Amino acid sequence: MLNRETMTDFLLHAIHGIIETTVWEWFAILTSVVYVFLAAKQSQWCWLFAFASSITYVWLCYNAQLYLESILQFFYVYMAFHGWFSWNRSSKTTENTILSWQFKKHFFWLVALGSVAFVIGFLFATFTQQAYPYIDSGVFVFSLFATFLVTKKVLENWLYWIVINATSIFLYASRELESSAILYLFFTCFAVYGYLQWRKITKIVMQ
Repeated sequence: MLNRETMTDFLLHAIHGIIETTVWEWFAILTSVVYVFLAAKQSQWCWLFAFASSITYVWLCYNAQLYLESILQFFYVYMAFHGWFSWNRSSKTTENTILSWQFKKHFFWLVALGSVAFVIGFLFATFTQQAYPYIDSGVFVFSLFATFLVTKKVLENWLYWIVINATSIFLYASRELESSAILYLFFTCFAVYGYLQWRKITKIVMQ
């Protein structure tokens, strides 16, 4: 149980972190928020904001010794281009079509990617000073996968993001990036919103 003094210290530390937030972190935060909101609305312009946010977070995460997160953000830069062209093609061939994967397909990828995340976490724990290597490797691997699902408009991408974003709150707060930690709290809520928005689409194709 957290007592009142502990909660007060946490809130004061969070407020101090927000005040000390750099201009570049605020830029990354704001463009990230716009990206998620537009993605939930299935707007192709979301990928432009994804690019701006990701290229900024590459530098922020590297300086915070979150090396896997930095690599992940670099991958997001690539996926912003991929997502833009993928959604552009789909908008010309289909109308408001969302895919949904069967459970067995998700189970396969959960086991396969979970094993990959463990190996990567072990390597970074052994050979680097990576902060929270196993947790960060899990976020890294499954974020790649979830981003791929977004580009393919697979409904369940939002369920992965709920877990990923909730875990990222801890990662960023532990490295004194309080504003980004709060951002991921909003992202968790946005992921729920995105899932509900995509569920409203009448044309959902099971795969």
